[in-house]
Amino acid sequence: MKTRLNLFSLPYFLWLFLFVLAPLVLLIYQSFFNLQGQFTLDNYRAFFGSWTYLKMSLNSVFYAAIITLAALIVSYPTALILRKLKYKQLWLMLIVLPTWINLLLKAYAFMGLFGQRGAVNDFLTFVGIGPKQLLFTDFSFLFVAAYIEIPFMILPIFNALDGIDQDLLNASRDLGADELQTFRKVVLPLSLNGVRSGVQSVFIPSLSLFMLTRLIGGNRVITLGTAIEQHFLTTQNWGMGSTIGLVLILAMAAVMWLTSDHGSKT
Repeated sequence: MKTRLNLFSLPYFLWLFLFVLAPLVLLIYQSFFNLQGQFTLDNYRAFFGSWTYLKMSLNSVFYAAIITLAALIVSYPTALILRKLKYKQLWLMLIVLPTWINLLLKAYAFMGLFGQRGAVNDFLTFVGIGPKQLLFTDFSFLFVAAYIEIPFMILPIFNALDGIDQDLLNASRDLGADELQTFRKVVLPLSLNGVRSGVQSVFIPSLSLFMLTRLIGGNRVITLGTAIEQHFLTTQNWGMGSTIGLVLILAMAAVMWLTSDHGSKT
């Protein structure tokens, strides 16, 4: 039986080695070489010694934080409402359904909506405001990114809320707590694990966005993901691109550690 379990786990370990460990080792190895193929630490010196890269890192964290906050503000009340609906699983499926659509297709759809002759500007013209420059702005980038990430925030929060025992809520009301007190003392603390998972699911991918920065932000929004794309595809400086990639991985690991439940007991 043990041998059979080991055989079943072989594809998992093979996948882990080929698509996680091996690329990570290659990334670390490549980060120590310059454009001429010489072993050097100049990539790390250039990153940590340049205000441009540090500003880019701060921008990435800033934009990711705004996207995460916007997604949380929309997702938590939505999850609360979903929990009380009769056909909540059906509504949840409809919310998750847009995630099945390719990201590139959604980006082009929003380019059409926010364009000078798009539906949004047509509406603004109709109400007398007139067309505005919506595409290639910080607002359009943040709006589209938050829209795309919202389902990934709703899912863990909904699962946490849906897992709360109804008897706890009834007991809270029987003890004289109103709806606000029940939410503050019972619902919110018990749903924090879902909030943490949602923050991880949204903040970490938002750190490395590059397609939306190009298509929706018009390269006005520069993040670490954009820098990695440019170094690998444009300047062909794979060493610098690998260095930024490692910094991004470390930043993601730090976010996961900060948002994990350190007080939980096993």
